[in-house]
Amino acid sequence: MKTIIEMVSSLSEEEEQTKKGGHVSKDIASRTRFFYVLIAYTASVGLFLLFYWGLRLNASIGMLIDNTYDKPLYFWPYVLLTLGTIALFGVNIALLTYRIRRFGFPKLRQQAGTGIGSFVGLAASACPMCGSAILSTLGIAGGLAALPFGGLELKTLSFGLMALPIWLILRDMKKMKSLPTDVPPETLSEMSGENTCPVPRDASFQEKDRWWLAGTCALLIIFSALGWNMLVSDPILYVHASLKNQMNSLGTNASTTGYPVYSEVVAKVLPAKGFQSKIVLGDSIVKLVEDGVIDPDKFQAIYKARGGLPDEFKNVLSMSSTKPILLTADNANFYVNLLWPIGLSNYMATNKQSPVNGKNLFGFASTGGWNLGKASNGGAYFNKLDIVNLTAEQEALVTNIAQNSYRPCCNNSTFFQDCNHGSALLGLLELGASQGLTEADLYREALAFNSFWFPPNYIDIGLYFKAVKNIDWENVDPKVVLGKEYSSATGNYQIQADVAKIPNLIPPAPSGGGGSCGT
Repeated sequence: MKTIIEMVSSLSEEEEQTKKGGHVSKDIASRTRFFYVLIAYTASVGLFLLFYWGLRLNASIGMLIDNTYDKPLYFWPYVLLTLGTIALFGVNIALLTYRIRRFGFPKLRQQAGTGIGSFVGLAASACPMCGSAILSTLGIAGGLAALPFGGLELKTLSFGLMALPIWLILRDMKKMKSLPTDVPPETLSEMSGENTCPVPRDASFQEKDRWWLAGTCALLIIFSALGWNMLVSDPILYVHASLKNQMNSLGTNASTTGYPVYSEVVAKVLPAKGFQSKIVLGDSIVKLVEDGVIDPDKFQAIYKARGGLPDEFKNVLSMSSTKPILLTADNANFYVNLLWPIGLSNYMATNKQSPVNGKNLFGFASTGGWNLGKASNGGAYFNKLDIVNLTAEQEALVTNIAQNSYRPCCNNSTFFQDCNHGSALLGLLELGASQGLTEADLYREALAFNSFWFPPNYIDIGLYFKAVKNIDWENVDPKVVLGKEYSSATGNYQIQADVAKIPNLIPPAPSGGGGSCGT
């Protein structure tokens, strides 16, 4: 960007005077350069906020990193194309400003790509695993996950649409600058290929431009304030580390961090010994294998790359389990992949009304993202199999709880199982209801599993209840916590912001990883 801005400066009349060594001209040239750089920077910050707003509709920077960082051929191109698009947008706006001040408005074709590129970039700004609300409004319910390259094609298109106007407008200005100054305007028009050749004006920073400078500075301050208010609640401001490291660092002593309230809440939200569930897997996993929803070879392959299956799960694909689940920091993510296909494939009559059940069924992270079955797309199994037998009353109970429980990765209820955690929690509820658990039991189970799947989010909720409402975690109503006010992405962002304002409550760098929407 700096090189192109300097190119703009070199095109101005005042820069030409600077080359002659005039002291006043040097000062004007310096202010001119600052003026255009400020315009470019402000425009880039504005587009960043727009892109970030698009991301926040579904996820956060932290979730984007969690979902894609282990895919370097996706993550780094995504980051570089995003940053490149933002930078090129700023250059476009600075060049357009200079071009208007110097030669008047350009033809529409020269800048049309900037606006289109901005919209395309906005549509591609969401987390690829969690989808894009912008694309959903266009009828692509699967969001970026529905695209072959997860949105990289949109990022590349956006980058190209930003670069094209720069080349066109620089070519245009260079051609105009090279025209001779001692010929009639009519001749200049013929030589330039324009209907009318504009008379060059002084585009350097002048005294009358101080108001424009002040306005640009004010706009940058506003953008910065808006950006900070959004970023301050993003999980990326927390240090990303594993939940296991967090538990090890805290230990069992509630004062080990030097922040006793925080340590007390963590010990209750994420007990070091784990959560003893009442729910049993039974023969559900064996049925999934028999029906092809889980391909043992594929399932074991992904864990071979991660060090192999834990000992407690050596026979999980071939033998029924009669032992209630003990959920811990070490096995929480493993249970996501066991419960996910249950919620995805198990038949419930009410699933016919699920928002997932439509023309874009195969494009959601929960369907297209399930690649551990015999079928290439998990959508082939949606609501098709009798994995968990439910009575009409039990199905109604599951549906009611699912419609009123949320997860921090998006604003959709569990019933709208558009990602792996939604499907997994629905599967858990189905298992629990079939085994006779009450509504209160199921809400308690759902809260515990969500807490281990989204540790930093529920630590914040626990801190909010403790510090703001003076309610200990064991006394909070799980049904209330799982509601939209606390457990949805929007609600949880607000909770994080409120907790962050309380002094001396959170350690400078609390750790904990969020949940990934991939297998």
